[in-house]
Amino acid sequence: MSEESVPQQGGPAGQPKGLLQQMEELMAALNADLSALDADLQRTPKEEADLS
Repeated sequence: MSEESVPQQGGPAGQPKGLLQQMEELMAALNADLSALDADLQRTPKEEADLS
């Protein structure tokens, strides 16, 4: 994950996000990435051949 994808500030007033909020967002992004990876790994060889 690159650093530019990690927001440094947020909120309606432009105040820095709290550490807990940052961690929750990062965990949500990680969970989505892992779900996508899991889906890729569980594809059958036939499905991969169809994509080539």
